[in-house]
Amino acid sequence: MNNLKNNVRLIGNLGMNPEVKETTNGKKLAKFSIATNEQYRNEKGEEVKETQWHNLIVWGKQADIAGKYLKKGSEVAIEGKLSNRNYTDKEGVKRYVTEIVVNEFLMLGGKKD
Repeated sequence: MNNLKNNVRLIGNLGMNPEVKETTNGKKLAKFSIATNEQYRNEKGEEVKETQWHNLIVWGKQADIAGKYLKKGSEVAIEGKLSNRNYTDKEGVKRYVTEIVVNEFLMLGGKKD
């Protein structure tokens, strides 16, 4: 049951190309977001499509792979954990961020040109 704690699995499409950065201590990270879609019928029988956006962080060698091969629109399956953090912006306002720290990802949908 320990594997069920703080475990996220999603399949979605990239909303942007990954942004690869290097930290001051030389560790690489890639940031990007994916969209997941859900379709259902509301009480009036109308089909509704809802899109949820998820911010992702990938570290190390996987960050390089994500930066090289993932592109906006690519379909990807991810497995990771939720991470919450906060920071104070330039105006002094405290901001809260929820991200998924990716342990593994799998490129789906075949090779793109």
